[in-house]
Amino acid sequence: MHDLEFDHIHPSEEQREQLAGAIWSADNVEFTTVGVDAGSSTSHLMFARVHLQRLAEALSSRFVVVSREILWKSPILLTPYRPDFTIDAVELGEFIDQSYASAGLSKDDIDSGAVILTGEALKRTNARAIADLFAMESGKFVCASAGHNMEALMAAHGSGAVELSRREHKTFLNVDIGGGTTKFALVHGGRMLHTSAIAVGGRLVAIDEGGILNRIEEPALQMARATGIELELGGKLSKKSRAKLVKTMVDILRTSIARRPLGAEFSDLVLTPPLPDAIKIDAITFSGGVSEFIFGRESADHGDLGGDMAIALIAALEGKEIEYPVYDPGQGIRATVVGASQFTVQVSGNTIHITRPEALPVRNVPVVRIDTRLDGDIDAAAIADAIAASLGRFDIAEGETTAALAFKWEGEPAHGRMFALARGICDGFARTVAGGKPLILVMEGDIGKNLGVILKNELEVAGDIISLDGVQLREFDYIDVGELIEPTDVAPLIIKSLLFGSGHAGTDRGASPDHGHHHHDHD
Repeated sequence: MHDLEFDHIHPSEEQREQLAGAIWSADNVEFTTVGVDAGSSTSHLMFARVHLQRLAEALSSRFVVVSREILWKSPILLTPYRPDFTIDAVELGEFIDQSYASAGLSKDDIDSGAVILTGEALKRTNARAIADLFAMESGKFVCASAGHNMEALMAAHGSGAVELSRREHKTFLNVDIGGGTTKFALVHGGRMLHTSAIAVGGRLVAIDEGGILNRIEEPALQMARATGIELELGGKLSKKSRAKLVKTMVDILRTSIARRPLGAEFSDLVLTPPLPDAIKIDAITFSGGVSEFIFGRESADHGDLGGDMAIALIAALEGKEIEYPVYDPGQGIRATVVGASQFTVQVSGNTIHITRPEALPVRNVPVVRIDTRLDGDIDAAAIADAIAASLGRFDIAEGETTAALAFKWEGEPAHGRMFALARGICDGFARTVAGGKPLILVMEGDIGKNLGVILKNELEVAGDIISLDGVQLREFDYIDVGELIEPTDVAPLIIKSLLFGSGHAGTDRGASPDHGHHHHDHD
């Protein structure tokens, strides 16, 4: 007997489940992803199921990763090359198809993904053909070319070194030794300080089962000449010559780790400005293919010098020729494989400035972020310098590649402060502005319209300006900006974030939104 006198309906179990599902779906997203890394030496894939949850912050529409279940990891493929030293796109495509089949997935099952071209793979004349393998999945994939600095960034994050530095409150030097290059990243307290790279790697020469040299990269020739040994395609590498070459490579690594300049004979191996020597290093971490041998996770001979380099490095560590303690950050060869591409959607604020609606849509634009405080006096020169530094971290050539600038505006929207910011943006993107190319600005804080007007009317920027506010972006994000939505004239954004997960087991947990980007390390 009911005490209530009015008619009421008890929802069925099915209805209750539907209601609960609708509530859950409003703040949670699940999807299947694939990450692909095509590198100098190796290529591999990883499929994962990712769970995103809306941030519990006021008016936020940002989703963050709360868990990731690794569904399947491919075997490590030695990146296939043709006789002309271009990457064999057909064989790589077959490997990808086989990986889908082995994982029990079809391309229709994939909601998003990312493909990264790194190291020597970028230098191949058909690098574009490799990216085109994925271009047919338009919208689903972020396709990024990782230059030396960006690869160093990704390796430090992906290996676990950044998370380790945050947890240990120490300064780490991550040494990522790949097939064609070694990338260095100085990290402290979860922050990236500096990156650099040299042309030393475990697969600069390739040796077949009969001991015949079937691939020799130019840096290997340089080191061989300086060492007094001869390398020739079709020839053999004697045990003595092999040992001498490996010693030279490891000596160069030791010199770089000690942050001492390389001799003139090796100056061409320096790919970026070197690391500063003023910052004290507490410990080093290793990632990349050679690290698998260093930490005892690999012992097989892959027809290159990776195993030999690891043995020589271990000897240098044990002999205190490399004086720093060593930490295993957790991930080695898979450090730069991107686990997934996270898609989130935000809608811009209503104080935006878009010079021409025809400038939209724009797709797959990389984000560079400056974290210069904008709550006091604004120094235009400091803004320009911060933009240059951020572009450099991602190997983006200003004026050649369109990038979106992200920042957080704080304080009063006084005209003088906004003008100084606009001036700094113009100077930081001088070649972009001079070339009449689009200037894309995305900010936290409601100054999008005013900033756009200053840029267009007072600083006379000729190219398209897309100035959006009310949006939070981070480094490693890529954005699509859709066409304006009538009648509100807001612009929808799809944010595709290179995904990092903090754990190293089958399921990664522990997203935290309070850092400059998703500080999760990818597998």
